[in-house]
Amino acid sequence: MTEEPKDHAAPSGDTVPPSPPVISVMLIVPDADAAVAWYKTALGATELWNLGGVAGLEINGAAFFLHEVNPQNPAETSPGQAGFTSTRIEIFTDDPDEVVERAAAAGAVAGADIEDHRMPWGTHRQGGFTDPFGHKWSVGDRSPLGPFPPR
Repeated sequence: MTEEPKDHAAPSGDTVPPSPPVISVMLIVPDADAAVAWYKTALGATELWNLGGVAGLEINGAAFFLHEVNPQNPAETSPGQAGFTSTRIEIFTDDPDEVVERAAAAGAVAGADIEDHRMPWGTHRQGGFTDPFGHKWSVGDRSPLGPFPPR
């Protein structure tokens, strides 16, 4: 039995509030299959789905997406093709050192060393790497994830 799609504009008796929006990133890569394999090995990503050239992954519930370079759309180019990246992806974890070490062991290029940074909310431990596809990653502890000043 198939379910008819709901007309979201029509009033209903449902009182379930809508889900809040979710922010994610789509990384443009030259080879989606190689990127899927690398992110699984280096960062422990789980594959949600793979359409061949486009894939959905997640790391501990945080979804992100990969899309192979599309020659028909010059706005979708990889950092390697463009010669730069304008976005930094951030991972917040209990053990930033372990994440950076694992990524480096899988072929990432080391970036800033993991260091303690003085921030208004206290110490923030952060460093980073560049993945084999040219994307820059910052890896830090979870300290920036709460409101400041505390409520």
